[in-house]
Amino acid sequence: MTCESMIERTGKRENAVAQPEGLRGGRVFAPQVDIVEGEHELLLLADVPGVKSEDVEVSYEQGLLTLHARVHPRQDEEQTRFVVREYGVGDFYRSFQIGEGIDPQKIEAHLKDGVLTLHLPKAEAAKPRRIKVNSN
Repeated sequence: MTCESMIERTGKRENAVAQPEGLRGGRVFAPQVDIVEGEHELLLLADVPGVKSEDVEVSYEQGLLTLHARVHPRQDEEQTRFVVREYGVGDFYRSFQIGEGIDPQKIEAHLKDGVLTLHLPKAEAAKPRRIKVNSN
């Protein structure tokens, strides 16, 4: 079973800013992701620079896998006099439609060096299996 049949992007990638429900003011970015298929699982790698593990929410409900990561400003906006300001602070939000080929009970998430890694184990029915050939 291919990766495309197990996980599907929601929304369009033409715009780098996602449109989640308005929980608080500010920008919201769609993190860049790589999805890698292995024999027993899919790995979803999402770039979320500046995020701490306690500020990441990963949820799965009715086939929808949602990533939401909060980023706190690096400086106090009222106390800082910016000379140049290019770094945009905002939350990260992205969702994916997950097919039946993934076992949602075994999904795991890890955050290291600004990369959120989700382990999406394949369901037993989706794993390739070797058929023994008997001879007469």
